[in-house]
Amino acid sequence: MTETFDLIVLSIIVLASVFAAIRGLLGPTASDRIVALDSLTTITTAGLVILGLYFGRYIYIDVALIYAVLGFVGVLTLARYMEGGL
Repeated sequence: MTETFDLIVLSIIVLASVFAAIRGLLGPTASDRIVALDSLTTITTAGLVILGLYFGRYIYIDVALIYAVLGFVGVLTLARYMEGGL
């Protein structure tokens, strides 16, 4: 039962990643691409947490937290650059 649930969750994460990547590649504006990048960061963070729980390697959760913080800072930097504040 648990393996089936994990497979379903990972399938949803992969599908969401594909949709966000498509949006990032085909986005008509730069802000659409930035939002897609932020979505990919969030999806990857969730995937790392799920993998950490599945394999019992809790270091993946620490990596996911650091990745989330760096992704947030990166998106803020890109937003400031787009606004002309840098």
